[in-house]
Amino acid sequence: MSIVALTGGVGGAKLALGLQRVLAPDALVLVVNTGDDFVHLGLHVSPDIDTVVYTLTGLVNVETGWGRADETWTFMQALAGLGGETWFRLGDGDLAMHVERTRRLAAGESLSAVTAHLARRLGLGVKILPMSDDPVRTRIVTADGELDFQNYFVERRCVPVVTALGYAGADTARPAPGVLEALRAPGLEAVVICPSNPWLSIDPILAVPALRVALHDCAAPVIAVSPLVGGQAVKGPTAKIMAELGMPVYAAAVARHYEGLLDGFVLDERDAGDAAQIGVPVCIADTLMRDLADRERLARTTLEFAGTLAGGRGAP
Repeated sequence: MSIVALTGGVGGAKLALGLQRVLAPDALVLVVNTGDDFVHLGLHVSPDIDTVVYTLTGLVNVETGWGRADETWTFMQALAGLGGETWFRLGDGDLAMHVERTRRLAAGESLSAVTAHLARRLGLGVKILPMSDDPVRTRIVTADGELDFQNYFVERRCVPVVTALGYAGADTARPAPGVLEALRAPGLEAVVICPSNPWLSIDPILAVPALRVALHDCAAPVIAVSPLVGGQAVKGPTAKIMAELGMPVYAAAVARHYEGLLDGFVLDERDAGDAAQIGVPVCIADTLMRDLADRERLARTTLEFAGTLAGGRGAP
């Protein structure tokens, strides 16, 4: 079995971990959002890639869902003493990732090559691909003006009212090496859109034109797992953004957002009443991932559901 999963950070990484644990290492390809990437303190930071890597290697801080466990903050304390920028915190262990990534990028390596190296050094067998080696940057248009993603998400804590979103650079970005090949592989069984924020984490991936076309034409079923549980996001501003963009905050609106790409939708059992309004086959399940067992269970449920569906829109 070969599976491709599209994912952002914390929420998507939980399901990615479940998929990793129920599949053979060479059977899973993760395509990760890089719209959150930015240069901070002279370092190239890839928050979603790092969250996925830390989660799958067991290095993640389980309390926050991001960053490294048992982190120390000597660097940030020293930086504060010098009057430096401290709104985006880089832990001492985490700093090593950004320094090594920046060094390798400056030496001419691609982001996909650097990501593969770092994942391999940390013992990962799963293939982790950035959505593109070309820079794509999520921009948030708010009532307070246009903001870079990290300024909105971290510095402003998602408080400004969102009026629109954009993905700078996406129009000319190319999928990273291996992404199109994974989506076109003869043995591909399913594509899973993880329960990441559709607008902040998945849309930057879909904004890469060739990637979206390949997903649309994919011969394997494409399944999205709802990011809402009981009409609310478990973590993050998904529900807030939906309301601010004038959308009804329920799972059917998420399914409609992916219209034309989906063959199936995994709906949380607390939102079962939305099933009739979703225009593709629905699997009703408990999607709340409290622990490792839940992540494995949801991964198995999603894959079993995929097995019941016909091929994608690109199938003969």
